[in-house]
Amino acid sequence: MDQNLCTLITGASSGIGREAAIRLSASRKLILHGRDAARLEETRRLCHDPGRHILWNLELREVDRIGDSLAALFEQNQLAVASFVHCAGTLKLLPLRSVEPAVARETMDVNFLSAVEIVRQLIRKKINEKQLSGIVFVSSTASQFGARGFNLYCASKGALDAFMRALAVELAPGVRVNSVLPGAVRSAMTESMFNDPAMLQSFQAQYPLGTGQPSDIVSAIEFLLSDNARWITGQQLVVDGGRTVNITA
Repeated sequence: MDQNLCTLITGASSGIGREAAIRLSASRKLILHGRDAARLEETRRLCHDPGRHILWNLELREVDRIGDSLAALFEQNQLAVASFVHCAGTLKLLPLRSVEPAVARETMDVNFLSAVEIVRQLIRKKINEKQLSGIVFVSSTASQFGARGFNLYCASKGALDAFMRALAVELAPGVRVNSVLPGAVRSAMTESMFNDPAMLQSFQAQYPLGTGQPSDIVSAIEFLLSDNARWITGQQLVVDGGRTVNITA
């Protein structure tokens, strides 16, 4: 791979994004995105050959800043992106009566609209020289099913998966686009759920293979970015320990 060709990972400062960065750093030059500069630098130190990787510190809620920020990063470092993994996400558990427009906008901006804007920039010849060949969105089984309090999260991940399917057709044959749909994976974003004894007991009853780890999701991402998935596009790969097929729970 050209030394200036990179894999861009959003949400790389923690959870699935950090695990993806550590795993993929062994074989790829990375652009590591995150909003917390200190935690992002910590991720870089955990990666193979830390000095090889570039940091992109930006708050994805500020969607209007993404284009200029990404263009400046590319120009300054003479980079191009071959693959994009969107791990960034936010989860607000609220009943609909408590949802304010600002909260709804933040969820859609981070989980969905930021991905739209990043891809829009990466397919521009002026910015990325048509180097993009693979996209993986980290979605959720919540894009397929409902749960109390998950209204905004379900909507944002549903939008992300619908976008994925449309892109798979629009960008073919040059770019493959897929989603990974995790079930319950312990991470910084889900820690409060795992710390709830009742919810943890529910997870243990519902998941035939038990709950997951970020590494389980990264294995799916790594596969979808590889040549082993060369004839796969427009697909939602569910990685949930059997939860969504368990009708006894």
